[in-house]
Formats: sequence, C-alpha cells, structure tokens
Amino acid sequence: MRKLAVIIILFITSIELAPGQGLYSPGSPQDDGRFAASTKQVNQFFRRFNGEESADGTKRYYEDDSNYRNRELRGKFISILFDNETSGIQNNLKTEFMKDVLSEPLPQYLAFHRGEWFAEVATTFIYKGKRENVTLFMKLQPEGLGYEWVVDRVSFAPFKNLFKKPQGDQKSFLHPMSHEIGFMNLRKAFQDNKLPEAYTPKEYEPDYLTLFLYEVKNGNLKFDNISDVKFHFFQINDWYFELNQFNRPGFNTGWLISNLIKLKPGDKEVVQKFIYDQN
Repeated sequence: MRKLAVIIILFITSIELAPGQGLYSPGSPQDDGRFAASTKQVNQFFRRFNGEESADGTKRYYEDDSNYRNRELRGKFISILFDNETSGIQNNLKTEFMKDVLSEPLPQYLAFHRGEWFAEVATTFIYKGKRENVTLFMKLQPEGLGYEWVVDRVSFAPFKNLFKKPQGDQKSFLHPMSHEIGFMNLRKAFQDNKLPEAYTPKEYEPDYLTLFLYEVKNGNLKFDNISDVKFHFFQINDWYFELNQFNRPGFNTGWLISNLIKLKPGDKEVVQKFIYDQN
C-alpha cells in the first residue's frame, strides 16, 4: 500500500492546473514554426533534446560544428518537446527539469546506447481463438558490432490469472517435518491442489516471458497486430519521463514528452514497478 500511495502522489504532482500552457509566453521561440515542426522520429527526438540538429531540422550538427549541443538551441528545442495540449505537465516542473538538463558545467544529454530507457509495445495476439492484449517491454542490448532490440518482459492477463498465490491462513503448506515421511505429502501439493504455487518461496515470481515464448513455440499464441508504442526514460539524473507519439493538427505533434516526474531516492524502483504492473 505504501508503494501504491507513493506512485499516486508522484503522478498527481505531474498534473498541471492550467493545461496547454508552455514554458514561454506568446511570441517566444516556442511559437516559431521552425522549432515547433513535428518531431517525426524517436532518433530526431534524441538529436533535438541534445541540440544536434538545426532549428529547421534540415542539418545534423556534429562535434566539430560550433552549433553542436549549443545551450540556447537546446533550451528552445526542449521547450517544444513536451505535449502541451493533453498531458498537463506543470510549467514549474518543466522549468526545473530544463534547469537540471541545461545546468553548467555538467549539462545532461540522452544517449541511444546507454541504457536506462526502454520501449513499451502494446500488441494483440490470438490465444485460444480469442484476440488478447499483450504488452511487450523491449530493451536494447549489444550484439556483435552493433545493437539489437530484444523482448525483456511481457505482460499478459491470462498468465497473471494463472498465478494467484494465496497468503496467510488461506495458504496451503508442507509440514516442516515432511522430510521424515519422505515428502510423501507432495501428492497433496501437485495432485490434489489447484494452486501449486502456494508451495513456492515467498520471493517466487512467475517467469511470464518464458511462458509466453513456450506458448508461441507451441502455436498457441499467434501474433496479430501492434496498437501503440511508447518509451520510458530514466537517463536524466533524478527524473523520469514518458515519450509518446501524437498525430494531430498544429505544431505540437510527433514524439513528445507526455509525463514527467521528479524522482526522490527510492522512487525510481516504485515507478518501474508501476509501469510493469499496470498492464
């Protein structure tokens, strides 16, 4: 309950009282169409966040260019990398985030291969003749001379419903003297009991990814479609943000930050658990 209370507080603090307001007043660079053009690709989000492309998006900047990672350019870019229409992130939270990211002499940047970010892919599979939602959590890993995306976790409701480990007085158990009868009472655990997970250690967690792959290999789970993709970032010290794609008229479109949370010690693990468990 304490963890649930913490995560609720974290998300409440990210809600803005006056939705739709940006970091800057009208007439500022935020309203300049050059900067507000859609961030069409995730890689472009990285470049803009780091200040590695021109304002109009037509030129890449590299380390030998004087404009590379220019602080002023980064500030203008980051200010338009928020979803300012629907997410309702507080302006003061955006300002604090930008201050931390742009702080001198040690500004912070995003790095594609550094880890601490992952994809959440909403898919559908056909399972036992029925279309079911499956959430895949993907991460990058080194492979040969490059990198590859791999499935790191899976969330699938039918699997979760299979494992409902009882607690307290409701939990079956093997008597501590079971060894003296050669564990003959294992028959009770595996033949007469419909919840064999009751006989596992307290720290036991079902390996849903292995179950998922097993069902795929046996033809019981068949890929159907992808309905949504989002990304979760923990690369910026003491911050978490979520990246979503918005397809809509106007300038505030493309890949944008849709959620922003200032992390205190211990919050990172709570947020990660919430992300994995909410599906």
